[in-house]
Amino acid sequence: MSAPMSRVEISVSAQNLRDADAFSKSDPVCVLYMKETGQDRFYEVGRTEMIKDNLNPQWVKNFDVEYRFEERQILQFRIYDWDNNSTRSEDQDSLGFVEVSLGEIMGNMGSHCSKSISGGSGNLKMIGEELSTSKEIITMNFIGSGLDKKDFFGKSDPFLIFYRCNEMNVYTGVHKTEFIKNTLDPIWKPIVIPASKLCAGDHDRTIKIECYDWDSDGGHDFIGECYTNVKTLLESGFNNTQQLINPKKKAKKSSYKDSGKLICKGATAHIEPSFLDYIRGGTQIHFTVAVDFTASNGDPRTPGSLHYRQPGVENQYSLAIKAVGEIIQDYDSDKLFPALGFGGRTPPNWEVSHEFYLNGSVDNPYCQGVQGILEAYGRSLATVGLYGPTNFSPVINHVARFAAAHQDGKNYFVLLIITDGIISDLPATKQALVNASNLPMSVIIVGVGKEDFSVMEMLDGDERRLSAGGKYAARDIVQFVELRKHLHQGGGRAVNSNQISQALLAKDILAEIPQQLQSWMKSRNFQPSEPVG
Repeated sequence: MSAPMSRVEISVSAQNLRDADAFSKSDPVCVLYMKETGQDRFYEVGRTEMIKDNLNPQWVKNFDVEYRFEERQILQFRIYDWDNNSTRSEDQDSLGFVEVSLGEIMGNMGSHCSKSISGGSGNLKMIGEELSTSKEIITMNFIGSGLDKKDFFGKSDPFLIFYRCNEMNVYTGVHKTEFIKNTLDPIWKPIVIPASKLCAGDHDRTIKIECYDWDSDGGHDFIGECYTNVKTLLESGFNNTQQLINPKKKAKKSSYKDSGKLICKGATAHIEPSFLDYIRGGTQIHFTVAVDFTASNGDPRTPGSLHYRQPGVENQYSLAIKAVGEIIQDYDSDKLFPALGFGGRTPPNWEVSHEFYLNGSVDNPYCQGVQGILEAYGRSLATVGLYGPTNFSPVINHVARFAAAHQDGKNYFVLLIITDGIISDLPATKQALVNASNLPMSVIIVGVGKEDFSVMEMLDGDERRLSAGGKYAARDIVQFVELRKHLHQGGGRAVNSNQISQALLAKDILAEIPQQLQSWMKSRNFQPSEPVG
């Protein structure tokens, strides 16, 4: 299923540009380039109009780009003095450039960002604004009637899959309903989905709906399909009826009519505050990392260890820290991050601790930026003895205490746990996660090495709601990613940049954070603050 996206509009202005003309002032144009994901190449997104004789231009033409929280999107704004009729930017005089991530622009209060112009003079001011179509939420209620019977000893267990059509007439899956046991007349629970995900914000865009009979072995039987769009669903009231057609059956039997009816009992559209609304209103995302120091990682001094470090080669722990931290740091103004360890014996008493600070401090866990975390992690490998067991609950409860103290809608906490082993305190971990599900907090677990991580999938809660002590989690706050699935075949315990796509790893790890933040804000009825400036 594809992840939702937002579209943002970026306006630009410059102050005190370099004067490149002998007898007049520069005629500036700003061209935006975006770096291709996982590549060193940039491609042009668009360019502003040219403003005559002006060193302090306020361009009117803006840039429209896709925004994805889970990707580090690098932008380069290049400014030119446009003095000839060529359409090629390389034929013009450069006035300098600014390189910045889209997250850095959108992560600032009010999504205002100002940077000095490299290779020239002056400053470039960038303002991002989310397009309103990204905030539209569609709610639909579907039932089935007279569906085909697919089960030998029963009826059918029907579910629906919704697909969005793109410009190339290719369909992408965007939503799957629950299955309803043993019925030919199912009533599915309401479907609530962003318009950006369902139809890319275009009410006229075709949506394909497929109906299947669920089977436990995954070999789901196709019942039928139909086509519609959001405009039709919104305008047709409470009884929009579509025939479910099975093309193979239709081709075989001239008397074939349909494989049942799909009825929309109502559809509505409304605007909800988006993830970017909260970020622009000043909500800060606080990042904490927790590293596994249990003995199963192997002696850090030996090449076979998951903690082994050598110049120019990243181990799996470093990769996970960089993949997550380099994106989240754009949404934290002070860029001071707590870094914890668990399962190790720490000086001076060499007692096992499941909540110690990687920088060696006894009262200050903060590291300056992602590089500070990596440096503290490297130093701790020389001072901490690997031991065990693998207990998660202490670090979860550590971050939960901070989240519990900051429930004002201005702060959200993300804990990254990197581990190589099976959880030793599973009941306590489940209880800690259920308790934390009521707090402004998300937990990311990255599994490194070759362990069986099936228990982590259960904590993820995507397929089954997490529970502990007879209490269910208020919402899903856990995302689990197995790092080895991002390694090329034959990759060892230490990997270089050619063996893994850090961008794709970050995308999988961070994809659920925006929705999890929104769900907590919605549960508390918090509205975004108006951006300042």
